[in-house]
Amino acid sequence: MQRVVFVLTPQLHLLDLAGPAQVFKTAPGYSLHYVASSASVPTWQGVSLEAAVEWPALAPDDLVLVPGWRDGFDPPDPALLARVAAHHEAGGTVASVCSGASALGLAGLLDGRRCTTHHDLQETLARRHPRATVIRDVLYVSDGRVVTSAGIASGIDLALHLVAQRHGPAVAARVAREMVVYARRNGDEQQASAMLRHRGHLSDIVHRVQDRIDASFTSPLPLTALAAAAGVSERTLTRLFEAATGQTPLRYQQQLRVERAEYLIGHGTTVEAAARAVGFGDARMLRRLRARAA
Repeated sequence: MQRVVFVLTPQLHLLDLAGPAQVFKTAPGYSLHYVASSASVPTWQGVSLEAAVEWPALAPDDLVLVPGWRDGFDPPDPALLARVAAHHEAGGTVASVCSGASALGLAGLLDGRRCTTHHDLQETLARRHPRATVIRDVLYVSDGRVVTSAGIASGIDLALHLVAQRHGPAVAARVAREMVVYARRNGDEQQASAMLRHRGHLSDIVHRVQDRIDASFTSPLPLTALAAAAGVSERTLTRLFEAATGQTPLRYQQQLRVERAEYLIGHGTTVEAAARAVGFGDARMLRRLRARAA
């Protein structure tokens, strides 16, 4: 059994811990352990967790993972950080979710390495650890047995990646399916999809139209139909949509199609098949749009 040791810090985020823990509990061949400086660990969400203060004996095949905690609160104590660093020095793999990357930095494990963290914390991480190379807007980064991931739910992607490395992609896919995870995402995928990046506005009309496009972006969506559903003219919809998102409804739909096609291509689908799967008649338009985005 491979041990997975979670290092718990006061004010940790529950999903930073629960997502990877669920992956490794679902996958075969893992025993889970939780360690902290004290037997009771308060979380940011208000639930206290029980943890061991003594570490299990670790082998190089074992994994140590540091979930993130609410930014502004104290990081793990130096004794815990020393144990994390010692595990890596002994040939083991260490990982982090969200602000847990800061713990790896304090342990001296990010110097000269590529890493990532939640998009709101990237500049802070780069400032605190200038010898690290912070990769912006990706889900996870693996460099020299140090694996860091972005915020919250991306810990699931990181854990599935580690399961795939040990057991193969088919096992990771079965775990994702059992967890009802939409897809096992690649590490270099953006932290926020187009569906999220263009949702920071306050226009109810545009949000309703985006909901409609998000649900049916692989199908033809004439501007006349979108405007009718929103109860405005085509000209008004175009004006409101551009003001809220910086692009037209058609360009937004195309962006969703390209993003989905990129995922399919990255998982072995041909460009032609991916183009048809997302609603293009053939690959010519997809190639054109991919070249424009490059």
